[in-house]
Amino acid sequence: MKYLLLIVVLFVAYTLWRNARVRDGRDTRSPPPPGPGANPQEMVSCPVCGVHLPRSEAVPDARGILYCSNEHRLRSGG
Repeated sequence: MKYLLLIVVLFVAYTLWRNARVRDGRDTRSPPPPGPGANPQEMVSCPVCGVHLPRSEAVPDARGILYCSNEHRLRSGG
């Protein structure tokens, strides 16, 4: 029982110490750097299935309609 009480006291002390560091601005952790795909891309929707995908990955037909795959482009007659 006393070991459980000791663990609880240590946990509370650690939590208070950590919160005080963050509140004082002394937190040594830095935010993660942005990943390679951090820039937003224009998204388009496939008219057949409705899935959203980046414009750069879409498959256009002769009329300029964008699809998620060649299969969906052919299915709609494009």
